[in-house]
Amino acid sequence: MDHRLLEIVACPVCKGKLNFDKEKGELICKFDRLAYPIKDGIPVLLEPEARTLSMDEVK
Repeated sequence: MDHRLLEIVACPVCKGKLNFDKEKGELICKFDRLAYPIKDGIPVLLEPEARTLSMDEVK
């Protein structure tokens, strides 16, 4: 994931910062507890495509 891209992408729900989870290949919004997938190197920043994070995953 390009670090320059991480500086400009934001959560489409709250407009907050997204964190990159390299292990799972996802962009994480801790505030909304959503994980957005990255498919073929492209972040899919659509709320219906995101999975909800459990309380244990948001630390």
